[in-house]
Amino acid sequence: MSSLRGLILGGKQARIRPLLVKVIPSHLTRRNCSQRTKKSSNSPDFGLLFDIDGVIIRGQRILPSAPEAFTLLVDDNGKFRVPTVFVTNAGNALRSQKAEQLSKWLRIQVHEDQVVMAHSPLKMFDQYLNKEVLISGQGPTTEIAHNLGFLNTTTVDDLCLAFPLLDCVDHKKRSAKPPSTPAPKIPKIDAVMLFGEPVRWETSLQLLLDVLMTDGDLMGAPTAPYPHLPILACNMDLQWMAEAHMPRFGHGAFLLCLEALYKKVTGKDLIYTALVGKPSEITYYHAETMVQHHARSIGITHPITKLYAIGDNVHTDIFGMNLYSEYVRRHRHSKSQVAMQGARGLDLSTQDFRGLTADQCYSVLVRTGVYNEENGEQLLEHSPRDFLPIEAKLQEPSLTVKCVLEAIQTIYQREKFS
Repeated sequence: MSSLRGLILGGKQARIRPLLVKVIPSHLTRRNCSQRTKKSSNSPDFGLLFDIDGVIIRGQRILPSAPEAFTLLVDDNGKFRVPTVFVTNAGNALRSQKAEQLSKWLRIQVHEDQVVMAHSPLKMFDQYLNKEVLISGQGPTTEIAHNLGFLNTTTVDDLCLAFPLLDCVDHKKRSAKPPSTPAPKIPKIDAVMLFGEPVRWETSLQLLLDVLMTDGDLMGAPTAPYPHLPILACNMDLQWMAEAHMPRFGHGAFLLCLEALYKKVTGKDLIYTALVGKPSEITYYHAETMVQHHARSIGITHPITKLYAIGDNVHTDIFGMNLYSEYVRRHRHSKSQVAMQGARGLDLSTQDFRGLTADQCYSVLVRTGVYNEENGEQLLEHSPRDFLPIEAKLQEPSLTVKCVLEAIQTIYQREKFS
């Protein structure tokens, strides 16, 4: 297991200042999304990272340009010609499930090794693998945790069954009869893992606070220890784009509520031991590792020196790739161990960069999702608390295009690849 520890924010001072980054000045391209690009047999030295929601789909509806766009990435036999990885902040599914969805939507074969979910980098946190972990989110959360290597898990629903009196916002539950079956025995919680937004926010917020206030022992009295139990959170998106004509709350909104409630109740700042998913650097590090693996799997033997990340959210996709660009520029080729002690708490001195060869990273913004150039949202601070304040240049895309097809066409043109 890698010794990489990710974006460590532990300790009493959780707030950190962001890095500056130099990016290519943004410009608008004028290519039409229906314009085709001819294929050729030359081998690329670049890799592609695709967001999913707002780039390929909106909810369960595939965007019109997406199927044609991805025909440009494969040969006549459906084999990928360009190293490609899908990086999503969704945390409600297994990688294999998301790969199956992508294959159906795009009508090409996508393997699970090409998919990075918000929770994928958590498997690097091996110090928690044998701990009792409380997990929160939607979908097959227990199966997701087990696939990541966390075998000792408790869900919020388990807590509700074991301690029904603690879940009482719904007045109907207050008068409900005691359950006829014995309540499950809950071991002491050692850490909290937040995969994504839950369904009943009031229940999860209440019980998460209870766990933090009791140091993981809900049978005990609240003592509000500080620092509190470790919290590893995935997916910091404040908003995301589904079928609706306006953005919807994401897990970042839930985290904002949790932070505010903890601050109001205790007078102290909530501490994240780790923040994974976009825009954290560790997610892009993990994604680049998978790009390099995919390159080798499709027969590319020369180094992949450039990465393009295509997304619809300035505060997540663009900001995240620009952070990683700075991370690569400042630390990857440093020979000084002192210099490698790391931006944003990353344990850079122990990272293994063998096989990771990208030294140029570009962010590509599409207009088919969250981003709306007319609403001025780029002036708002929608990024996670622990990334603020943000230098304006960190939210400037290298390229701005209309759709994912235009993104691929523009990248091919820049790289003289077809």
